[in-house]
Amino acid sequence: MTIDFKTQAQAMRDELIARRRDLHQHPEIAFEEVRTAGIVARELTQLGLEVQTGVGKTGVVAILEGAHDGPTVLLRADMDALPILEENQTDYASQTPGKMHACGHDGHTTIALGVAKLLTPLRDQIAGRVKFVFQPAEEVGKGALAMVADGAMLTPRPDVSVGLHLWNSLPFGMVGVADGPVMSGASIFALRVTGKGGHAASPQHNVDPVVCAAQIVLAFQTIITRNLDPLDNAVISVTTLRAGEAYNVIPQFVDMRGTFRYFKLEVRDLIVQRMTAIAESIAAAMGCTAELNVEHLTKPVINHPEVSARLRQTFAPLVGEKALDPTVRTMGSEDVSEFMDDVPGMYFMLGAKDETADAYYGHHHPRFSFDENALPLGVELLSAAVAAYVLTDG
Repeated sequence: MTIDFKTQAQAMRDELIARRRDLHQHPEIAFEEVRTAGIVARELTQLGLEVQTGVGKTGVVAILEGAHDGPTVLLRADMDALPILEENQTDYASQTPGKMHACGHDGHTTIALGVAKLLTPLRDQIAGRVKFVFQPAEEVGKGALAMVADGAMLTPRPDVSVGLHLWNSLPFGMVGVADGPVMSGASIFALRVTGKGGHAASPQHNVDPVVCAAQIVLAFQTIITRNLDPLDNAVISVTTLRAGEAYNVIPQFVDMRGTFRYFKLEVRDLIVQRMTAIAESIAAAMGCTAELNVEHLTKPVINHPEVSARLRQTFAPLVGEKALDPTVRTMGSEDVSEFMDDVPGMYFMLGAKDETADAYYGHHHPRFSFDENALPLGVELLSAAVAAYVLTDG
């Protein structure tokens, strides 16, 4: 039996848009997703699913148990918003000043709930089970780890993982379906360069950490151009520099912070090694000291080639071969990698560019938006992805 996911998902369109707009009006940032999690848990409970709340503080896990034995498919959606003051002038703009769904997570949550509603009536045709994971705190890179620590990957352990990201730089209807790394791992760093402060008119009596820090910032960029294989992808960005308060005082120290991104863990480790050597060596040469601290937030998101091949085959009849783009990758990061670390999976990008907007604004911008037609399409594609593993012909 072939299920017409397209017709069923389109029939949900108004409901999906209403749900997404409600979530958009009430954004909640990392580990504060109490209202959102409550809505998710209520909807899943009403569907008759086995629901667990408080997983990873504010996460929700629900099991749709099929009538027959088979694999466990994990479907993950993130729920959190960003600490951004929304600038969109819509009737469903954020009602919480300083907080905004500026990355599409309101859409992700809506889509996953739609998949649960679509698949639950098919329980008798499901061989295996679907494990719905609604995750908090993706934007700070800590929510997935918190859920894993609370047992989200256990009882039952998934056999495969699927998920999507609404991607508003892709035209509506295009689907990013690359193999291998599709989103980068992310690390953050803090570096303090300490010198000897004093009067700016007498630099010979001081050790200027500002000049030293400037040399380190420039030298960090040589890691990408001179230490990495040119075929590897990585980026290092120093994003904050703080030094002193007065125009006539050489400060005692300079603090810098930033991030680096990579598609391979061995590249991550090389970057740390070279950053440490560069900072310490330049500081020593200029009479300063340097202390580097690094925190690894997320691992690269890596699509398993067998899962990707199967889902490309599943998606092609739904959107057409020309809509499948196997080249879409980004140096943006996502902690869905924690659910895909040792479970084969695919995380695909769903084109959702809002062509009605007066200008393009990307993810994490105060005027971010996406085409809401992507909501039923997302339900259709994710339902088909899960069905490819658990739906029987009976």
